[in-house]
Amino acid sequence: MKPVRVSTKAIIIENGKILLLKHEDQDGDWYCLPGGGQENGETLKEALIRECMEEIGATVEVKDVLFIRDYIAKNHEFKDEESLNTHQIELMFECSIDENYIPFTGMKPDSTQKEVLWIELKDLSKLRFYPKEMKSYLQKDIDSRVKIYLGDIN
Repeated sequence: MKPVRVSTKAIIIENGKILLLKHEDQDGDWYCLPGGGQENGETLKEALIRECMEEIGATVEVKDVLFIRDYIAKNHEFKDEESLNTHQIELMFECSIDENYIPFTGMKPDSTQKEVLWIELKDLSKLRFYPKEMKSYLQKDIDSRVKIYLGDIN
């Protein structure tokens, strides 16, 4: 049995747009928040700063945790024999970035990562975005969001 993995995600919203990673698989394009796994000895904030530098090539300011999600692979469509026993805890932090940031791929992107994009929040519902249920949470005004544990959502 694999150990539970801790992952951090950045929710970066500026002027009605959210910063997302665009990936590609056999079914086409899909999108997610920047971030990744915490390494031994790193704080959650340090992990998120490092992951954002690797994926989006920029330093972020990490603020409050907005959401916590379990990802239990056997309950989701990305499962395969290799990842069937994966269990990940995702902590999604509100983050800010330099207002002049122009999206580009960092030096150590994920293998399926193709691009970094600002996407209009109103267009999020049209995208293949994961986790799917996060779309409605992200489209709410940041000040009206309740910090919550989301469970094992897809």
